[in-house]
Amino acid sequence: MIRDTLQTIQNVALSPLDLIPQNDLREKLVDLVLCGVPSHVHATAKSSLSDLRTALLEKNVKNAKVVVFGGGSGLSNIVGGDSRHEAWTTNPFHGLKEIFPRTQSIVCITDNGGSTGELLKDLPLIAIGDIRHVLLSSIKRSHLQKKYSITAIEAVHVASLLSDIFNLRSQEPLKIGSVEYQDLEENIKHLPLTLGRYLTFLLESLFNDQRLAGTLSRNHCLGNLLLVAAIYGEIDDTVSNNDLIHHPDILHFAMLKGLNALAKDLGANERAVLPCTSTPAQLRVLYTNGVEIIGEHKLGTSRRGYPVDSIHVDYCHEVNVFEEVIEDITSADILILAPGSLYSSIIPVFKVPSIADAVRKNKTALKVLISNLWVQAGETDITIADPERKFHVSDMIKAYEKNIPGGTQGLFREVLCVSLKDIPGSILQRYAVENKIPIFLDKDVLLQQKYIPIECGIYSRDALEKRGVIQHDPQTLALAIKTLFNAQCCFANDTALIAGNESFEVIDTHNKTKLILPFERYRHTVERIGNLKIDWIGAEKTKDNIKKLNEDIVDILWDHPIIPLSHLHFFEGIQIIEKQFWRRDQRWDNVFSFFDPDDKYIKIRGDQISAKSTLEVAFLIALGESLLGDYAQKKIMINVVVDHIPLGKAYHLYLKDEKTRTSFLHTEQLRTFLLLARMCSTDDENHFTRLVNKGEGFTPPGLLMGLIYAWYIDNRLASNIEYKMSVTKISHTNLIPEEMKMVERRSKMIAFFKSIIFGGTQ
Repeated sequence: MIRDTLQTIQNVALSPLDLIPQNDLREKLVDLVLCGVPSHVHATAKSSLSDLRTALLEKNVKNAKVVVFGGGSGLSNIVGGDSRHEAWTTNPFHGLKEIFPRTQSIVCITDNGGSTGELLKDLPLIAIGDIRHVLLSSIKRSHLQKKYSITAIEAVHVASLLSDIFNLRSQEPLKIGSVEYQDLEENIKHLPLTLGRYLTFLLESLFNDQRLAGTLSRNHCLGNLLLVAAIYGEIDDTVSNNDLIHHPDILHFAMLKGLNALAKDLGANERAVLPCTSTPAQLRVLYTNGVEIIGEHKLGTSRRGYPVDSIHVDYCHEVNVFEEVIEDITSADILILAPGSLYSSIIPVFKVPSIADAVRKNKTALKVLISNLWVQAGETDITIADPERKFHVSDMIKAYEKNIPGGTQGLFREVLCVSLKDIPGSILQRYAVENKIPIFLDKDVLLQQKYIPIECGIYSRDALEKRGVIQHDPQTLALAIKTLFNAQCCFANDTALIAGNESFEVIDTHNKTKLILPFERYRHTVERIGNLKIDWIGAEKTKDNIKKLNEDIVDILWDHPIIPLSHLHFFEGIQIIEKQFWRRDQRWDNVFSFFDPDDKYIKIRGDQISAKSTLEVAFLIALGESLLGDYAQKKIMINVVVDHIPLGKAYHLYLKDEKTRTSFLHTEQLRTFLLLARMCSTDDENHFTRLVNKGEGFTPPGLLMGLIYAWYIDNRLASNIEYKMSVTKISHTNLIPEEMKMVERRSKMIAFFKSIIFGGTQ
């Protein structure tokens, strides 16, 4: 037996590549390029591996066209490093843009937070924050040197100044003559003359173009304002923002010209960064419990406790895609899906009609998905397959498969993942303490689905050492892509592999109902709230406190784009009642606001408006109540006594006649809600009852409407309802029949709010 085994071993032919520990050939080649030839191999193998590594590194890729899809920091980091970090200014020229000079980015436009969200209040534009972020990271040394006749060292200094200028975030609105403005002028003076003149022109345009006046009243990232100025500089100054609402084609072409002009002057490629569409859009997120939220910002901050079921994108008008974007995709040699927020980065890009099809039509390009590193709260912290476990790479791909029209077939095959084996265990333990969990690579599942996982050390050692963070390293990642591209000829025998699973239901691309522009929504909201009657009981009403209340209410409504404008027309004013004058019966609740159907005022206890967080809860609950309107003719509570024993109370609700009541709900919808609120119908269609057992609490229909309204918008606003709704999280196999009925009622109530209260209106 020993002799036979030894003979078998002696018959094995060992290739030098077998000395590299990875199993897959792609992984071996990437490891060889990134880590070098293993030190322990014999001389002959070392020579062969060294020659192979040299060939992979030296093969020219300067003419290879690369298109990268994504948004925000994930995309900008792999293109050329994250320009927001101080370390970038010392080494701004690395990443894909340096190894592949013809790199272009197609960017997501659904962000509605931060400075970008503030711009949407004043201008009929797409979200441009991610464009600014990626554009700065796309600046190239060679372009700066050639365009401005400067040295390599001077080019680094120019990039550093541009980072300071474009990333400037003012704590106050920017004003001419302020210390901040003077510092800005000083930075511009140190730029090459023609570049400085161009930025000065853009800066002056912000103050001279009346269409941009509103933006100067808010705190912004200056780079966003400069992008806006570049775009508006391509639009005749006789064309107003209102004109642009009705003529989106004007903005479409101005955006292309303005962004290209800015890119060239900053030292990036022409068409270095373009939006996936010029059409304003918003993200709509459906959770597995049936709740739907609107806005990318809400996705990042929501803590629903349920996995995301599906993602939708709604557009403000017919979707416009630049012809140049489609041309670049179809002619690309390499197509990369960048890391980033799972649901708010890649998926919205591929929801845009024609983009996914353009990728599929390109049959020759290397197509790579770069996997995310970490679980992201609100997005990838819970899986649909098993809410008890953490996210796997296959869960990411399932999300793409389900939400991208047509699935992932033809979009990518190679999946590039960071090797956790290379990261010190102590670092992973420290991250775990901070509740940062890596997304695990489940290779076997990916291979079964005919994807090709490539696990390699593409995280940044420098970022880990200097900033204590684990992120993709732009340079090593670019080298990994170069290796795969240059070695494509070696993998010709597996071209029959077709990645993608056709078993998933294809989610519709977008809501066919035209979305109102955020710019219009904000304007109508300000007008409506500004026209409300505001009263104070027990305190002096002043212009200042009215102004602050109006601004706070507008901010609350802006922060929740799911609230239709139509909801603002069922109350006529707001009354603030100081605590000593508050007379509302609080036996059933501790909610210090309500809608009064007698005068159609929302009434809020005075101490609730001192902080926006408590005002938000109070206002939204009362706003929800106002949708029922003056629906009730009479409400009475009658003691129930049997054989002299008090058993409880009977609550009787008598509705007004349909012709005389004002309500957001029509008769059948109102009836549905009351039955879901556990009211019982009687022979009289306008009479409903509810038995309240002795010692039990009771939430009247009006208050319940308000509480669920606030809970649906943000479950953290109504904790007293959250505990009731959480029963839907429990596995149905563990529930008794009465609990199953409760789950069914809760689910029907959620569906009612989704379709009737928040559905189909603007």
